[in-house]
Amino acid sequence: MMVSRAVSALLSVARSSSLLLSLGLAGTGLALSGCGQTPKDVQVTPPPGERPIAVTPPPADLPKLDTGSFLTPPHMEGREPVRVALLLPLGASQSNVRAVAEALANAGQMALFENGNADILLMPKDTRGTEAGAAAAAEEALREGAEIILGPLFAHSVSAVAPLAEARGVPVIAFSTDSNVAGGNTYLLSFLPEDSVTRVIDYAGLQSYETFAAFLPQTAYGERVRAAFLQALSARALQIDRVETYPADAQAMFDPARRLARYDERRAALRAEKARLEEAGDTAALKRLEGRDTIGDVPFDAVLLAAGGTELKSAAPLLPYFDIDPRKVKFLGTGLWDDPSTRLEPAVQGGWYAAPPRAARDAFSARYRSYFGETPPLIASLSYDAVSLTSALARAPGKDDFTREALLIEDGFAGVDGIFRFLPDGTNERGLAVFEVQSSGPVLIDPAPASFRPRAF
Repeated sequence: MMVSRAVSALLSVARSSSLLLSLGLAGTGLALSGCGQTPKDVQVTPPPGERPIAVTPPPADLPKLDTGSFLTPPHMEGREPVRVALLLPLGASQSNVRAVAEALANAGQMALFENGNADILLMPKDTRGTEAGAAAAAEEALREGAEIILGPLFAHSVSAVAPLAEARGVPVIAFSTDSNVAGGNTYLLSFLPEDSVTRVIDYAGLQSYETFAAFLPQTAYGERVRAAFLQALSARALQIDRVETYPADAQAMFDPARRLARYDERRAALRAEKARLEEAGDTAALKRLEGRDTIGDVPFDAVLLAAGGTELKSAAPLLPYFDIDPRKVKFLGTGLWDDPSTRLEPAVQGGWYAAPPRAARDAFSARYRSYFGETPPLIASLSYDAVSLTSALARAPGKDDFTREALLIEDGFAGVDGIFRFLPDGTNERGLAVFEVQSSGPVLIDPAPASFRPRAF
């Protein structure tokens, strides 16, 4: 079984390392900041003492639990574990989904060994990548006494799990990027496009870019980026020139790019200028226009491209092709640019994008490779941080440690991908860095914040 292989790999490494193992699954203790030892990558910062926490009592109508069905493995007999369910599509029909699920399971086990609480019982459950599978996995986890659910991965699975967990008063920390499934007792730990858009627009505005355009896909992701883009510009009193959207077909991207570039108007302006110069007999000026397709600049000085991977390779070159000059217009990206392939696209060289800071993530990836012999996908860090967070919050067995107040702590938490905090609507806010695309790789140009508190001037 995939999870069993993960445990075996960690045990193999642990026997030859300084990892402290306890009861087969727990590692060194992870304590709340200020209350004990803190881990290398995940720190939990308590709220300032002057802000009292209002504790909301649990609903009075919660169903009575059959504690006799709660899962307690032999090695934890005699004490009450903190049961944490991890719902993943381990048995999904798609091989790429199974690979991501296995990496998430590996990272969760890794968090227990490195930052674990000896009382945590991690209960992996297979959602099979389906709505029905997710509901069945959640029901089983709740029947076995899960106090918190980590996952699932897909939005439809989260929708199936959320009402079941809420009926029991059990919070869900999901890995979906669909903000429509957040809220109530469900929180998203995923990387949301709104954060990366807001951060890069904010930075560009501070660098004196004033008028913005966007070239976005006709997808749900593109719509979310568009909304965040317009909101960020409005909040900073920056100017919007226009937004053009394109369908998935690469050939169909040409017309939207042409419109964004005002190509036909600028080409017509070139013809008119050539006619004027010919009439004036200015051969020197005419020679300077040789080889040009247009005249004049576009009316914006920055453009946002919400694409990555192969889509970016199709979309980005169209802008210079229609005479949007990257030397005059700053190309901006979303978190989709946080990919090694981005540096290979010449059109976005020198462009900026916002993404999590790299130091802790690179260290996490190196440790993951030492355990499992392969590089983890970027999303694997979500499981690591989720398990480390629950380990930190579970201060004492039998206590209600996963309250809304504990999860919505204003100062947030720090993990593999920098600082983050959950918002009352169930989404999250992250402290992101800004990078510049270079052929050698991303270059940090503005560090991620170390705190959500406003900077003192």
